[in-house]
Amino acid sequence: MGSIKDKVAIVGMGCTKFGELWDKGQDDLIIEAALEAYEDAGIEQKDIEAAWVGTMFSGDTGRLLSEPLKLNYIPVTRVENMCATGSDAMRNAAYAVAAGVYDIVLALGFDKLKDTGWMGLGKVPFPSESRGLIGSQGMSGPSAFALLATAYFAKYGLTPEEGKRMIGMISVKSHRNGAKHPKAHLRREVTLEQVLNAPIIAWPLGLFDCCGVTDGAASAILCRADMAKNFRDDPVYIKALQISVGQNQGWCRTDFEFTSVYETVAAAKRAYEEADIKNPREELSMAQVHDCFSITEAVIMEDLEFSPRGKVKEDIDAGFFELTGGLPCQTDGGLKSFGHPIGASGLRMMYEVYKQIQGKCGERQLKDPKLGLTHNLGGFPATSTVSCCIAGL
Repeated sequence: MGSIKDKVAIVGMGCTKFGELWDKGQDDLIIEAALEAYEDAGIEQKDIEAAWVGTMFSGDTGRLLSEPLKLNYIPVTRVENMCATGSDAMRNAAYAVAAGVYDIVLALGFDKLKDTGWMGLGKVPFPSESRGLIGSQGMSGPSAFALLATAYFAKYGLTPEEGKRMIGMISVKSHRNGAKHPKAHLRREVTLEQVLNAPIIAWPLGLFDCCGVTDGAASAILCRADMAKNFRDDPVYIKALQISVGQNQGWCRTDFEFTSVYETVAAAKRAYEEADIKNPREELSMAQVHDCFSITEAVIMEDLEFSPRGKVKEDIDAGFFELTGGLPCQTDGGLKSFGHPIGASGLRMMYEVYKQIQGKCGERQLKDPKLGLTHNLGGFPATSTVSCCIAGL
């Protein structure tokens, strides 16, 4: 199997402010994210040879991108892969460049969720009922991911109080980081007491353990690695792009424990092999992971081999994932602070990695980062679509 490592570079990125953007339509978000990326790369729209657009709920076909941007009759492909949509749009664009078909391409992800009326509770508004158990029985995100928490607490002997405190500290950390980012939806620090005493959404997940429903867009300009220095002195190179899609094992197997997401384990293993990473805990400078719920982040830390099985609480207590820790995570505040416009999140995560590696993150800036990972988890723990992308110098 081949590798994309160091064949494709990111030379420009854009990201809108995320939030309840009632005064903007989806075209406004698309244009804003694209124009920032063009300016960042020092290119004009006519330089784009092909484009990929990712969205889950905000429209169909490549016209979503070609019409607001007035693209010059170039190929535009719409991508949808649940919460991995933005990352998969970038993956498809990068593969086209690596194949030698195009030199300069655009990948853009967005969703205008507030316009759908969906609140994130109750039945997930999938386009059809063909998704089986989830669609037909109306399982919500909070109820599905609460299973991770109760199963994890039971398996590793945490009392309800210990477990709630563990995941609460994750939310406190993320809000602290997000308060420092001007484009985050929720820019307010919270205390552990506030998190622990917040209204319960699906026990043990309280209000501050859940990410928000929001609007936003993010984009990337990709080119051949050997061209990158023509655009800027500090390009960021793609090291790995992996997707793992589930088999419905969690709903079919009686021994499925709900303390690990198999797709994350598989995608991470292949990503580390592709990027030639032997010890991710030591070799990665940062990670942006899919913290749709605080317990999700805790389990991801173990599935990505950042923490040993059953030991993530020790790393959380020690501050290992804080900005000043051994492996900073959610340096921009994550989904917890940005919310989750589904098509945009993967590219928003890469936007943070890109800016951190270039040293442009102000008071959130890490010391000399070299390599960053982004992770998306689409669907539910029982069966999901997971992306693992790695980029750096």
